[in-house]
Amino acid sequence: MKTIDDFNFEGKKALIRVDFNVPLDSNFNVTDTSRIDAAKPTILKVLEDGGSAILMSHLGRPDGKANPDMSLSHICETVSEIIGVQVKFAENCVGTAAEEAVANLQDGEVLLLENLRFHAEEEKGDEKFAEALSKLGDIYVNDAFGTAHRAHASTTIVAKFFPENKCFGYLLAKEIKAIDKVMQTGEKPVTAILGGAKVSSKITIIENILDKVDNLIIGGGMTYTFVKAKGGKVGDSICEDDKMELALDILKQAEAKNVKVYIPVDVLAADDFNNAANTQFVDVDKIPDGWQGLDAGPKTLEIFKQVILASKTILWNGPVGVFEMENFAKGTIAIGNYIDEATQAGAFSLVGGGDSVAAVKQFGFEDKVSYVSTGGGAMLESLEGRTLPGIAAILD
Repeated sequence: MKTIDDFNFEGKKALIRVDFNVPLDSNFNVTDTSRIDAAKPTILKVLEDGGSAILMSHLGRPDGKANPDMSLSHICETVSEIIGVQVKFAENCVGTAAEEAVANLQDGEVLLLENLRFHAEEEKGDEKFAEALSKLGDIYVNDAFGTAHRAHASTTIVAKFFPENKCFGYLLAKEIKAIDKVMQTGEKPVTAILGGAKVSSKITIIENILDKVDNLIIGGGMTYTFVKAKGGKVGDSICEDDKMELALDILKQAEAKNVKVYIPVDVLAADDFNNAANTQFVDVDKIPDGWQGLDAGPKTLEIFKQVILASKTILWNGPVGVFEMENFAKGTIAIGNYIDEATQAGAFSLVGGGDSVAAVKQFGFEDKVSYVSTGGGAMLESLEGRTLPGIAAILD
């Protein structure tokens, strides 16, 4: 696996695909800089070697048309502050404006190109567009894990034009290693905690990881499909009736592979889906009509705690309750605390997938786990066992 450390960038122009698809407020201020922070080490390595960095990214969904609200010019100042170098801006990512800006770039300087998705060719994976991008740099660096599952021009196709001079940036290399540690080389026992609302959205992941894990903890809305499939009463809880056979099949597969499956035994139920609803703790298979399970109960959390603390490798994907409401966040916070404790004791813990990452950030667990993945969809596809096009293009 070629990484940025395999190259010396002295006198070279590094064409770096970053993921600066960051949230902006109504005044175009960046409200979460974590993706820019994550790209900083890769950019600094190029500059410290004595090279220059040309950054390309998308922002939002402009659908192939220039949209001033989604211009990367809005984030230029924030990128400059984080990197510690005044970042220059090119008003296009290809053509004369980009080529002139690159020609004028000196060693030690950084140039941010305009939004790639202002061109429909980017998402189509157009070869000519990729070739035009390739002319802007000497070495191609992919550091955008968040888009590595897309075969777009800047993430995959452009790599063809750098047969020898292409590599992973630090962030993307770390993501690959973290997933590999869970899926291939992790110290046993390996525990996967899968939460979220629907079994259907996690099926491929579950089927792929059953060969790799020793324990599977199921939480969140998925719980009730499994419980109802086993004959339990789930009241008004979210449930995919058409996936009950599938749930039973997963339990059979797990048993055949000696994977221990842990499903909640009690839940915090509410008589309405809101933070001010009346609540009660009930057995997971005896939820009264008119009530719905919205968080894991104390007996469940005690069982989960024992499993997590005995684990050496932990994957967490999805919350175990409706953590967005304070009264139903306790289970998810507890899981975070158990993973923190296991990590302090030497376990490797990887958190990935939109909602669990949001929970980890909200409750301050970012620095308490081994690794928080930055790529939602890319992370999930990796866990499903797929080779991501953006990664394959560098390995090719």
